[in-house]
Amino acid sequence: MDLNMKHKHSIRYFIFSAALLIGFSANAQLSFYGQLRTRTEYRDGQGAPLPKGSAPAFFTSQRSRLSLNLTGYRLRFGLTVQDTRVWGQDVSTINRTTTQENNGFMLYEAWAAISITDTTYKKGLLSFKVGRQEIIFDDQRLIGNLDWLQQGRHHDAGIFKYVTSDWNLQVGVAYNQNKENSSGTNYSETPPGNYTANTNGGAMYKSFEFGYANRRLKHGNVSFLIFADQFNKYNLDSTNTKIWDNGAWTRLTTGFYLNNRFNKWVLTASAYYQTGNNPAGQKLSAGLLSANLLHDFSSGFSAGPGVDFTSGGNSGSTVHAFDPLYGTPHKFWGLMDYFYASGGFGNRGLVDYYIKSRYVFSKRFAATADLHQFFSASAITNAAGGYVNRNFGTEADLVLNYDITPVIGFETGYGHFFSTSTLALPQVKNVVNANSNSNWAYLMIIIKPAFTGK
Repeated sequence: MDLNMKHKHSIRYFIFSAALLIGFSANAQLSFYGQLRTRTEYRDGQGAPLPKGSAPAFFTSQRSRLSLNLTGYRLRFGLTVQDTRVWGQDVSTINRTTTQENNGFMLYEAWAAISITDTTYKKGLLSFKVGRQEIIFDDQRLIGNLDWLQQGRHHDAGIFKYVTSDWNLQVGVAYNQNKENSSGTNYSETPPGNYTANTNGGAMYKSFEFGYANRRLKHGNVSFLIFADQFNKYNLDSTNTKIWDNGAWTRLTTGFYLNNRFNKWVLTASAYYQTGNNPAGQKLSAGLLSANLLHDFSSGFSAGPGVDFTSGGNSGSTVHAFDPLYGTPHKFWGLMDYFYASGGFGNRGLVDYYIKSRYVFSKRFAATADLHQFFSASAITNAAGGYVNRNFGTEADLVLNYDITPVIGFETGYGHFFSTSTLALPQVKNVVNANSNSNWAYLMIIIKPAFTGK
């Protein structure tokens, strides 16, 4: 089946589902949401320094989404289709030979949330949400929808949720297979499609289980997360090809998150520990510590310092490199995505000292400006075995947001990275004859119409 036919069947399925849901109940609330997001980027060292003499990249990518949401008695239903691609990726007439990797059209979400307790029960709501869905916890450092990427991130999972005025309790599970097998449960960690598995672009999990508890405070909230993800075991043959084995390695991540306001100060802090085995089967013992303060200097201006630490390196057969799981790294470790995003940087871990600021000029216009200083969290040696400076470099970021209306908005940003020779080393970014100054800029147009009917 060619790509055009796939598109037609997906659109027909969406229209059929919408028509079916419109007739589902006269008392149901039906809403449609659209999103057209185009982003033009100039990349002169985004993700990693370019070698000297390399030409910058310039392109426009686009996300096109259409979402349907229905709310009825003891039922909520969501369906989202999206297309993500670069302008000019396809020929301007019918393309019958587009490869699977370039197929950006997909069913992004398809879920139903069933209320187990009746709506008349006032003490709390127990529900079960099943299907393809976004999962977002806290500030999205570990679990988020990765909305900066045009394709976003979803999971095929089932989640029980119990919500009261003070508590949000959740347990969830996912179990992946590549196809309807006749026997066995081995799972290839690289399913087809140009979609990142985790924040490091690494192996796709075979399964996961989690427990999450969030307690509302008077001026904030505190939460606890325990997340176990499993990866199919394998051996390497003589050509270094993975041969899948029965069983799975388990990685366990657990920790706390806090966000609370103290007068004009807002404190955000988190601490997580990882143990078990990483996706390569290596023994794991790693951690993440983060803390930042924001002070309200006026009704429109806030700023403050912060520090993030992710462990790295190894001792013997134990790996200490922390993996930020399935979060949104673009929010935290620099907008140019040098760390835990578009490209690896070895396994040495990261220390990020930063200052973040935000100024709201009006309801329509706001600006953020951040400054990061990055270091390796563990020692780095050169080819001769000597230790080198741990300093990776400095990044400065500026973002402007302007909304013409609640439906139409513009966002533009600029990032500059002053890198050191350490960053270009083979065991870090591995760039020969790297530029010491890198630039990145973008302009994004976001259009989000909404239609509601009954």
